[in-house]
Amino acid sequence: MTIEHLAIWTKDIEKMKAFYLEFFEVNANEKYFNPIKKFSSYFLSFSSGTRIELMHRPDILKHLEGLEQNLGLAHFAIALGSKQMVDDLTHTLRVKGYSILGEPRTTGDGYYESVVADPEGNQIELTI
Repeated sequence: MTIEHLAIWTKDIEKMKAFYLEFFEVNANEKYFNPIKKFSSYFLSFSSGTRIELMHRPDILKHLEGLEQNLGLAHFAIALGSKQMVDDLTHTLRVKGYSILGEPRTTGDGYYESVVADPEGNQIELTI
């Protein structure tokens, strides 16, 4: 089994798409739009086949109100391939003004990682 994709509700789908395209070597499909629900989405594909689905609808906050939708996913991890790549991307994101939530380090369970936030605060572990 593999994870096929994970989905992220967004306030600004175009800004989020631009962030992932710039820093994570993904390709985006054509934007899907459902005019009845005013729902739009992009699938961002990694070369491994795993995808991130960015989703938006103007009333998303009202739609999620009262749901426990925010419980669950705490972060996701993207393997970059080396310690140097983790260090370099962490530095690049810092310079460009993105939040670094955890500096590059070897964790107690042996992972080398940093933790960054995308433009809407979703936590991404950068690992080797």
